[in-house]
Amino acid sequence: MKNIAITKQVQDTLTADSVLQDLLEGNERFVNGNSQAVDNAALVSQTTGGQFPKAVVLSCIDSRVPVETVLDQAIGDVFVSRVAGNFENTDILGSLEYSCKVAGSKVVLVLGHEACGAVKAACDGVELGNITAMLDNILPAVKKASDEFDGELTSANKDYVAKTVEYNVKLTMDRIREKSPILKEMEANGEIKIVGGVYSLQTGKVGML
Repeated sequence: MKNIAITKQVQDTLTADSVLQDLLEGNERFVNGNSQAVDNAALVSQTTGGQFPKAVVLSCIDSRVPVETVLDQAIGDVFVSRVAGNFENTDILGSLEYSCKVAGSKVVLVLGHEACGAVKAACDGVELGNITAMLDNILPAVKKASDEFDGELTSANKDYVAKTVEYNVKLTMDRIREKSPILKEMEANGEIKIVGGVYSLQTGKVGML
């Protein structure tokens, strides 16, 4: 039963490696149908005065990838920043910096997912309202996949989409380090890890890249 929220004292004892292992073990519990029982009322009460999450996850808005559920985390455990296509921008970088530098999180997990609709739209060059500008953030991954992939370069090609999803995660991680001296320094000092993974809609498993 998960009924004790993370405190500052507990957070201070955590390492990036131990937090990443905890997230992956949570995902294993989810996949195997063994997610922990949670006393939400107790956690709500304990976190009213503050929060000390162990990680921050940058994920897609996709309704099929509820982050806390698929990683088997509870109230107070993780920050979650969500945008279609799980890319970074100024607001998200600020959120990641707050999570780690100010609030003490140990891991930044960029979490893409199988058959991402935003990635598919970017692969197909979709233009529609504000979606057009949003998809521009994913185009570097589309180009990289296009340069290295043989075959049909549209969303009808599942392998091409999968490769673009992976590149989108990897390039997002690279840009986080490039655009955030704060996070880059924290990672260099061993205070945090910046990692990436792809969630399988079919199995529920997070595969690390």
